[in-house]
Order: sequence, then C-alpha cells, then structure tokens
Amino acid sequence: MQALLMWIGRLAGIAGLVVVGVAVVGRLDGLYRLGGFEVGTLLQAGMAAMLIGCLGYVAALAERTDR
Repeated sequence: MQALLMWIGRLAGIAGLVVVGVAVVGRLDGLYRLGGFEVGTLLQAGMAAMLIGCLGYVAALAERTDR
C-alpha cells in the first residue's frame, strides 16, 4: 500500500505541475481561455492535483513501520 501511495503522490504531483505550468505560460501569453477552460480554473486544478500528491506522500509516511 505504501508503494501505491507513493506512486499516486508522484503522478498527481507531476500532473499538477504540468497543468500549473500550462496555465502560467498561457496567461503570460495573454490568453484567458485555454482548451475550453479559463486559465484560473486550470491553475486551481493543477494546485489541487499537487495537493493530492502531497497527501499521497503524507499517507505513505504515516504507514511506514520502520521508524
């Protein structure tokens, strides 16, 4: 279970980082909408994905038995 939580954390963190990066680049390019979504919505979705990644890592640390 710990390995699964670590992979969830990694994948969600990477996906969030990519979405936030796309939103920032789009906004710097002067766009308000990107791919049918507002740039602010993409930024919030990316931040939520990074939060899920952090929670996956925290859950994996909480399950460790080799303290």
